[in-house]
Amino acid sequence: MSNGMDQTMAAGGGASAAGGGGGAAASSWPAGAATGLGSLPGTDIVEATRLVFGELPDLPHLPELPARGAGADMIGRSAALLVDLPVEICPSGWRLTTHPGRELRRARDFLARDLDALAEAADGYAGALKIQVAGPWTLACGVELPSGHRAVTDPGAVRDLAASLAEGVAAHLAEVSRRVPGAHVVAQFDEPWLPAVLAGAVPTASGYGTVRSVEAVVAEAVLREVLAVAPAGGRVAHCCAANAPIALLRAAGADAVSLDAALLTEADYDALGEAIESGMRLWLGVLPATDAAIGFGSARELIHRLWDALGFPRSSLAATVVPTPACGLAGASAGHARRALAVVRDIGRALRDESA
Repeated sequence: MSNGMDQTMAAGGGASAAGGGGGAAASSWPAGAATGLGSLPGTDIVEATRLVFGELPDLPHLPELPARGAGADMIGRSAALLVDLPVEICPSGWRLTTHPGRELRRARDFLARDLDALAEAADGYAGALKIQVAGPWTLACGVELPSGHRAVTDPGAVRDLAASLAEGVAAHLAEVSRRVPGAHVVAQFDEPWLPAVLAGAVPTASGYGTVRSVEAVVAEAVLREVLAVAPAGGRVAHCCAANAPIALLRAAGADAVSLDAALLTEADYDALGEAIESGMRLWLGVLPATDAAIGFGSARELIHRLWDALGFPRSSLAATVVPTPACGLAGASAGHARRALAVVRDIGRALRDESA
């Protein structure tokens, strides 16, 4: 693993090899790495963690298992990291409250157990290690104020939520580093709701209207505050929705952007090409997240076609592109999830062999 890391650092972090200006920090993962985007099926965290470390040796991640129930879901798990902003479950989902309740304690207990499993699976590990957390805008869409309105409707609440999340993520990253001393921690911030926030397409709590759009400059500033707590070179912005705001994610300080290849259109190519040229890496979702046929060859060809369309040499692929499933695998069968992780690993290695 250390040899791969050394090769990546010597290559200037990968993306600059695409002919870019190398504006981003060197990445924390080696060329040819592949990873999952977080969630897996099932409820056994020990088994899930062993699976990830077995199939994704260059860039494993702390698994999320939403099937365990409330508190293991993306919003509840991320809300459990908030500092001085307790949450509770209400009929419509998660809501800010005045005192921590049973659901919050349960979410924190899930995370504590997950960290125990991580420390066991990663004993002696040295290399890149990823955690996932909801970004501030997606969290603000998924958490309600005590009034019942989404937090995203209140600019002051969004600022408070982002500041609390940043503090909580910083503490979480420190704990992961303490549990796995040899890890180069990578933080993936999930922002599937960000395009809707920018477009004014987030439904109100009643469902009869939409929340007013947020200006791009405001969205960027809030996201930047949270991304900044992660180590340079290890800040990943994941958006598995159409119309991902690539330029905004880049301006907010993301070292890599994680996108679903099936949702990219030619309209995205200029922003994506400019981001890669500047030094940003690309995590590309190329396999279905739910049970469907998985093809090594077709997924690899999808990466080749996009890279050729962007105009970069294939020799830079392994240092710049990280193959992933299209999204989290919580809705897949155990067999599909295992195969998806194995196939993205094999694609990453094939890209590395091509670039050698």
